[in-house]
Amino acid sequence: MNAQVLVAAVAAAFSLPAVALAQSSVTLSGVIKMAFENVKLSQSAKSPSSEARVADESSKIVFQVVEDLGSGLDAIVQLDWRVTPDSGADAASGNNWVGLRSRNWGTLALGRFDLHYQNSPTEIAAKGGSYKAQNLALLAFAAGGGTAIAGNTRTTNAVRYESPDWNGLAVSVAYSMNPAAPEADLGSGVRRGRAWNVVPTYTADRWQVGWSNWNSKPDAFASPEQRGDRLWGYYQWGGLKLGLAWDRAKLATAATGVLTSNRTAWSVPLRYTAGRHNVYAEYSKARDDKATVASDGARMFAIAYAYDLSKRTSAGITYARIANDAGAFYNLYNSAAGQGSASAAVAAGEDPRIWSFALRHAF
Repeated sequence: MNAQVLVAAVAAAFSLPAVALAQSSVTLSGVIKMAFENVKLSQSAKSPSSEARVADESSKIVFQVVEDLGSGLDAIVQLDWRVTPDSGADAASGNNWVGLRSRNWGTLALGRFDLHYQNSPTEIAAKGGSYKAQNLALLAFAAGGGTAIAGNTRTTNAVRYESPDWNGLAVSVAYSMNPAAPEADLGSGVRRGRAWNVVPTYTADRWQVGWSNWNSKPDAFASPEQRGDRLWGYYQWGGLKLGLAWDRAKLATAATGVLTSNRTAWSVPLRYTAGRHNVYAEYSKARDDKATVASDGARMFAIAYAYDLSKRTSAGITYARIANDAGAFYNLYNSAAGQGSASAAVAAGEDPRIWSFALRHAF
């Protein structure tokens, strides 16, 4: 009799996780994308001035969890795990958050988010085109290409609210206590930093327009305060999609408020799709910085062709080039960071270009 009771208790214990799991839906998705590239620096004294490499193109594995709490309310979780198949490195460094989602009131989440820097109608990297050919190479940087706006990465320590869709109008508002590192105010004796991001968008059947405002200041006075504004939009006729983005970024000395960078930039991305064929072209320009003496503007041209082998797999070839003024060092997007190599860093006046063949599989 005691044995029967023990067996029943053990069976009940093992059944509890299954019952809990059944109340939530877990979705696994992701992208594995790799490229064979040739990168060259023109107007450079480096020897050799080019390299061939195999590089990751922002591969990731994403876990999403949804639990229905009733009355139109869901608990939501996302774990965005970034992987680099060529080097074997990996980290939970993507968009990671936990929150509540209401059909009527919108979504409130806490965690780490892409804010401001990535807002653009560029699609050149959406399939087999190179990640490094995106117009963010100019739009996401100020001071001649030397300072990343909004970190050019996920913002940490953030609370974000996303409104429901009000007949095409939507608003996202985010606040971070420290946008670049774990919070360290207690006992520090220094000024507390923070960052704001406000993004209203309106989306219709064939077009969209949006604006993103970024405003941040660091803890203490170790790095400059940042202000950014980006307007973007697109219009689509069948397979043809034409976009436009305009960006202004300002940097100021945190201790005195003196303006050290005042740069504007714009970009015109184009996409044409017919069946399995996808063609992309972009022209972008960063103007001379009004707050600097150096000639530090830049121009960027990129073109790509991607072929859909299936709904999930595509292959593509890309050419992109940046022409830097004598005092500018804009680089191909993240070419000298996680999706490139340290040796691909650009010095003032050097002109980077890339040929890329990429394979992408989404699951």
